[in-house]
Amino acid sequence: MIDLTYPLFLTLFGAGILTAALVPPIVAHYRLPRVVTLPIACVLGGIATGFFLDLPTIDVLDGGSIITHVTELVVLLSLTGCGLKIDRPLGLTSWGTTWRLLGITMILCIGAMTLLGWGLMGLPLAAALLLGAALAPTDPVLAASVQVGPPGEGDGDEARFALTSEAGLNDGLAFPFVHLALAAAAAMAVEGQVTGDSGRFTAEVLRDWVLHDVLWRLAAGLAVGVVIGRLTGWLAFRVAPAGSVADAFLALGLMLVSYGLAETVEGYGFLSVFVAALAFRRVEARHEIHSDLHHFVEQTEIMGLIVVMFVLGMAVGQGLLAPLGWAGGVVAALFLLVVRPVAGWVALTGAGLSPASRAAVSLLGIRGVGSIYYMAYGLGHAPFSIETGRLLWAVMTLIILVSIVFHGFAAPHMMSRLKDPTERVN
Repeated sequence: MIDLTYPLFLTLFGAGILTAALVPPIVAHYRLPRVVTLPIACVLGGIATGFFLDLPTIDVLDGGSIITHVTELVVLLSLTGCGLKIDRPLGLTSWGTTWRLLGITMILCIGAMTLLGWGLMGLPLAAALLLGAALAPTDPVLAASVQVGPPGEGDGDEARFALTSEAGLNDGLAFPFVHLALAAAAAMAVEGQVTGDSGRFTAEVLRDWVLHDVLWRLAAGLAVGVVIGRLTGWLAFRVAPAGSVADAFLALGLMLVSYGLAETVEGYGFLSVFVAALAFRRVEARHEIHSDLHHFVEQTEIMGLIVVMFVLGMAVGQGLLAPLGWAGGVVAALFLLVVRPVAGWVALTGAGLSPASRAAVSLLGIRGVGSIYYMAYGLGHAPFSIETGRLLWAVMTLIILVSIVFHGFAAPHMMSRLKDPTERVN
């Protein structure tokens, strides 16, 4: 075994960054076959490192706080980028596919995954709900290859727009169901139980959840996002002299202020950040600074992605999947091959999409960094048992790994089949 020293860690991290910078243009220029994607390469490198090198065991439960904050930052960067690069103004009709994916697909995924976890895996109900809520969102970080292009390049086909806008909004809208699982678990623990795995879904818990975790948190997140986005845009484009605003400071400030203020008033910070970026973009929609901001955010996000995927691979190499049994594998397969595709296909019935676009949206809802954040956050804020926590991590990680591999090989072929770049919802 080889000891993992700090210089060796820097070497591995640097190699990942160089891979992200050099491999894509080389592959494109020489028309080489793309064997693996960056996330797959990072995970494989992490698995090899965790298996062969002598390094401290990564405990996803004890290290939950660190995992939460690191993945939180990566998701925030991705949501900022998503909001900045969407050219289409917000609207009930123009965003019709998005509302279908949020209101139908996401709810069906949460419900189906909860039932699968409870019925097939034997998970207690609150734990199964946490699993369903964590896996419901399409990940904004790993879905970059199927999203719209940089600001000003248009939204392309409806599939790309749908996957981008869904990823931007559902990370915030899945949070109410995470909080429902946590509230039910806490209610059970208050009644004298050792753990809250099963939860207590009482009328009081449901009432408080609807009033605070659904209505207030959503409204607060939306309001903060709109105000901060518009205010920042007004200051940047109307008050500050032209060309005088530092790009990096503007992007990071917009992200951190909207997130921090939303969380301070107990709103959904993820939702606020995406809405703030959308609102900021609409103040001066065609300004060239949006491309600069998006480029900075995207590059920073990739560095975070490399770290998260590499460390996840290390944990897998050290035995993160060990608690899985046959039921966990079956649940993972059903979720990826049946639940999300069927839920997406049902939601888009009558939406005016071509069969190829409808299939792409239904099948390419990748799971990733956002799910890791929700799981770490949930297990760190509620009294779930250690055994249940490790099982939840195992099945979630398996779904993420399979999703990354499927997405990496299927996405280029599916997106290349989209023929109508002007396709819109009827």
